[in-house]
Amino acid sequence: MQQPVHTPPSTGAPVTTPTMRNGRPRHLYEVDVLRILTFACVIGVHTTSHTTAPDNHFYFAALALLHFTRLVFFSLTAFVLVYSYTLRPRPMSEFWPKRFLLVGVPYLAWSFVYVLSAWLISSTTRGDVPTLVTTFAHGVVSGTSWYHLYFLLVTMQVYLLLPAIMWLVRKTRGHHWTLVFVALAVNLAVYSVYKYNYDAFGGFHGYTKQFFFMYVFFIVSGAVAADHAEAFLTWVRVKRRLIGWIVLATALATLLVWWLQIVVRGDSLYAAGTPNQPIQVIWSTVVGLGFLALGAGWADRRDPDSRLAKIIDYGSDRSFGIFLSHPFVIWILLYGDSWMERHVPQPWLTPVMYVLVVIGAVAVTELFRWTPLSVPLTGRPSLGSRKARAARRAKAAAAGAAAASAGTASVATAGSAGTASVATAGTASGLEARPASADQPSVGDVAGSGTVAGPSDAAPDADVAGGAADAVPPTGEPLEPDDALVGETDDVGKPYPRS
Repeated sequence: MQQPVHTPPSTGAPVTTPTMRNGRPRHLYEVDVLRILTFACVIGVHTTSHTTAPDNHFYFAALALLHFTRLVFFSLTAFVLVYSYTLRPRPMSEFWPKRFLLVGVPYLAWSFVYVLSAWLISSTTRGDVPTLVTTFAHGVVSGTSWYHLYFLLVTMQVYLLLPAIMWLVRKTRGHHWTLVFVALAVNLAVYSVYKYNYDAFGGFHGYTKQFFFMYVFFIVSGAVAADHAEAFLTWVRVKRRLIGWIVLATALATLLVWWLQIVVRGDSLYAAGTPNQPIQVIWSTVVGLGFLALGAGWADRRDPDSRLAKIIDYGSDRSFGIFLSHPFVIWILLYGDSWMERHVPQPWLTPVMYVLVVIGAVAVTELFRWTPLSVPLTGRPSLGSRKARAARRAKAAAAGAAAASAGTASVATAGSAGTASVATAGTASGLEARPASADQPSVGDVAGSGTVAGPSDAAPDADVAGGAADAVPPTGEPLEPDDALVGETDDVGKPYPRS
């Protein structure tokens, strides 16, 4: 079983969170949990936005609380980028091609899928190839091919800005609190203008979310947190209970602001809870910490052989593909004279849709993962490739070698304990244990070597198991952050075509 990543407080020792293991960056299992929980909320936002009745106060209040996802993921993206790059720096000539392959190619592929689908079902544009080409080109440049794809456009802006982000973090060491608070003030000011004086954006109307400066606080705070990863993750572990109470208090404050904007400003139920407003800067920060605290608790107790660990690992690996495809599943389920809307009454339509969308998006992603189209459609290498099959065989061989080595060590330990018991009993009865002769190793020597003499006095070769394990990288536990960390948007930019 995996050992916890910190010393439990009950021992009296200080809590620590190492970021390295066996000389390599430790895989952040707490981040996996944060990402999966936020993914669940993303699907909830999109499902609710398209299925709830316009007068359902409960669901719109829930939307106000769920509109943290884009901000949390931009912070998470910056954190993982800086964390990984700090521990494993590499030239941008190596970093950028891999990142843009795993994010840029799916961005182009899914932009075309959504544009082509809308083009095919439209009675006015179907068959008009120039319109298809210009719509696709505009969508790629502006991030508007579908309402969730702008997130990838902003993510690629962050990739391009990584050298500047790393320079800023290094140059301001010793003044990081000042940097974070300045970025917070900027983001609060921008969101205040966006929410309460939207006309000030002028020509940027409809395109503000496509620019990284809308998320400057979350990019900066994620980068700074990564620069202090051990101290930051340790603080999250120590303050889990306090973070929980802060999350609860901030949730109530967010709902209060939502209600006041309806009563005082006359906002609609949806407009009162839109994501780009000052309260969401605070709420998103707090809920991100809350999810990370839950993830830290999970990481400390994670058993890699448990079913839950396998489910989380699976969800983390498929998350990008699910993000890319789940709006398409919603579209299919609600297209035209939707059977779902005719036969599933409110308010049950929303939770039923949620379950079906999760199942559908997972199925679509799993299908694509085993095809040559895996990289463009899921951002991950194909599981059906020759390299992937070889990696799985190597993993199985390494696991078998490790199990054999563990079994040998267990037998040796048991033999040592048994011999020690016999020696102790002999001494107690007046007999003394004979010292080993020069050509006969003592029990302690045999046990320490990891071998036990059998009936033929031929000890197993301990180096065989060790060599097999060393020949294959340890694949049972990933030791570095994911290479294709992307998040989700929670903004619904346009309705689905109905005919």
